[in-house]
Amino acid sequence: MTNRLYYTEPYRTSFDGTVVAVDAVDGRTHVMLDQTAFYPSSGGQPFDTGTLGGAAVTDVIDRNDGSIAHVISGTLKVGEVVSGAIDWARRFDHMQQHTGQHVLSAAFDRLYGVRTESFHMGAASSTIDLAREVSAAEVARAEGEANRIVWEDRMVHIRSATAEEAAAMPLRKEPARTGPLRLIDVEDFDLSACGGTHVARTGAIGIVAIGGWEKLRGGSRVEFLCGGRALDRFRLWRDSFASAQRHLSVAPEELAPAIERMQAEAKAQLKVQRAMQEKLATHEAQSLLAKGTRVGGRLVIAEAIDGWDAQGLKAMAVAAAILDPKAAIALFTTTSPALVVIAKGPEGGIDAGAVLKELVAKFGGRGGGKPDLAQGGGLTGSPADVLAATRSLLSL
Repeated sequence: MTNRLYYTEPYRTSFDGTVVAVDAVDGRTHVMLDQTAFYPSSGGQPFDTGTLGGAAVTDVIDRNDGSIAHVISGTLKVGEVVSGAIDWARRFDHMQQHTGQHVLSAAFDRLYGVRTESFHMGAASSTIDLAREVSAAEVARAEGEANRIVWEDRMVHIRSATAEEAAAMPLRKEPARTGPLRLIDVEDFDLSACGGTHVARTGAIGIVAIGGWEKLRGGSRVEFLCGGRALDRFRLWRDSFASAQRHLSVAPEELAPAIERMQAEAKAQLKVQRAMQEKLATHEAQSLLAKGTRVGGRLVIAEAIDGWDAQGLKAMAVAAAILDPKAAIALFTTTSPALVVIAKGPEGGIDAGAVLKELVAKFGGRGGGKPDLAQGGGLTGSPADVLAATRSLLSL
């Protein structure tokens, strides 16, 4: 059983411990100590990193026997007294996010009676899954309430209680485990059983910022960021918005309408382009037929054409197949990896889908289709090799 210093001293960044066991597990060295300040992955919070006896700690695992395994890059000896050092920046970030989660979950619960079903702390942001769908107005009000508690800089107490004592307490949710409980008490706001590391006062959370939310299995998943993570997200959005404003020459409040106008204009231009391509495709198809090679009674056409996208190539290939019922056509883009469209006339004598399958097997990529029309992309290899292989397949 490892003495877990982080339970009572979450701000502790260094300690000494005695090595009580060393195991090799799946090619990694697991070191167990009599005591540790390293937090293992648990309850939605990731593990601490740092050094142990000068070796880098790359994982921390809570084992079933009550001990904590420190996965290190080197090796240590049983009985050796070693010094451990916690990566404080990572630890404090996790403390901010975890205490922020307690406050945000309590805000949703106090305001709307919405239960938090689960919590996950990612590398850049965290999420809580709520038991029901929430509206934009509810999200905004809960975010405001959470930040009121943060800015009031309330005390965060660590308490212990037996299961019997906890049963008489106003816990936000029923604890998942039995026996003695470790309780995190956000003064006059939230009381929850939790084994994670937390800040001493809510002011250290800095801010609780909701990045977004979505419907999920009848409930809602809410993304949030606290402290330094919120600042990082603000900087990202600030730089992105500033760049967009410079390119569009609009004020911040005009940015969304400007993007909507650009999208509408682009759709209109694409519609016109498609119509022009379809008209031009018939003309170009006639030129293609003149370049084809007769193999038996079949007209084989395999060409790489510059300046056309997949939709344009499709229109051209289909037009050629209509003009000559005995045509077997494969058209490629000149870019690499290449897009391809394969078509045949009613008497073309090939299976377009099977030809594409052979090309994908030889040159990579993906795609599919039917005997009369198939298309794909991602084909690599020299244009000459691709065209030669295609002509050969169309001639079989």
